Parts: sequence; C-alpha cells; structure tokens
Amino acid sequence: MTPDDTSTGDADRKRAQSDDAPNRDYDQLLVLPDDLRHELKEPMGPIETDAERLLESVDGPLIAVGDVVTYHLLQAGRVPDVAFVDERTKRDAVDEEIRDTVATEPTHEAVNPPAELSGDVIRALREGLDDEEPATVLVDGEEDLVAVPAIAAAPEGASVVYGQPDEGMVHVRVTSEHRAEMRDLLERFDGDVERLWALLLLDPDS
Repeated sequence: MTPDDTSTGDADRKRAQSDDAPNRDYDQLLVLPDDLRHELKEPMGPIETDAERLLESVDGPLIAVGDVVTYHLLQAGRVPDVAFVDERTKRDAVDEEIRDTVATEPTHEAVNPPAELSGDVIRALREGLDDEEPATVLVDGEEDLVAVPAIAAAPEGASVVYGQPDEGMVHVRVTSEHRAEMRDLLERFDGDVERLWALLLLDPDS
C-alpha cells in the first residue's frame, strides 16, 4: 500500500502545523489516518499504577514506550530490553530527574513526527529487538505510536508497556492474537505498509 498525492499532502500539512514536528529530514513511512485515532485511545491491555506489581507478571522481553513508563520500570529495578523515549510527556518536557534517568546514554536515535511511524523509528525498533544488550531509542519528535508495531513485532510472551494519560501504565502481554490485531491495524495506516513489513523482517500473513 502506498500513499496517494492527497494523503502525502495531508501529512505534510500536519507536520507543518505541529509544534512537535522535528526540524530534520526523515524517512516518512506511515501516517495515522484520522479515522483510526479513536481506536488507539482505548487501552490495549490492563492498566497498572504500580511498576513493581506490573513487573510481577513480566516473564519475557520487556519493551517500554514513553519516558515516564521507562522511568518507573527503572526505579522498580528492571531495565527494559528496548525503551523508546522522547524527553516529553503529554507534549511537555519531562522533569530533569526523569530525563537524566532515561535518556543519558541512548543506543539509537530516530526522527519520528507526531501521528506517524517513520522508517527511522521502525529500524530502531527492529535493531532494539535484535540487540542482546538493553537498547534505548531517543526519538526526535514523538514515540507514542511505537507501541503498535512493537506489539506486532515482539515475540509471543513479551511485554509491551506504554502510558495511558492520567491513568497509568498499559501492560500488553503479547499473544498471536495481539500481533494479528496490530498488524491488521497497521495495514489501515496511510503509507508504504509493504516496506514496513520489510523493515520489521515480518511476514504479515504468518
């Protein structure tokens, strides 16, 4: 699936209008359509407010999406296998303690505008999942949507944890059903979905 001229123009306008849009060139891949936004507001798993209690049910690889989520997991004693941070929370800068804890020595950097999934961030996700050592991806832009491809690409039994604004941490223990649901959702994004699967080294029908 490739974007038509209209969807590409819409994406360009959205980036120009966003205060959070990165100033650097990037590899545009997928854009979130307006009609999918409401679906992503619903939590994809149970919500937990206590990181230690959440970690009691983690027994596989752990992918964290968001600075505050990553901070709480680190404070509870668990280093995520892959963490995505952008030094922001709810569009505001995180406080100094959180920033210094989660983003001091990133192992990857990626440009990813709001409401998009760039080729940069997808490559960083694939490399992070393949790394033997914990990986931290510092995102220039916004990392909120990375939970979707993370669930689609993570192995069965992995945990993907992301923030639900003003509620807590959403914990998705990945199953084949979760992966299929997220892959179907990604197919509905505007952009080059075939290249997404190639970058993730995935067969969407498997």
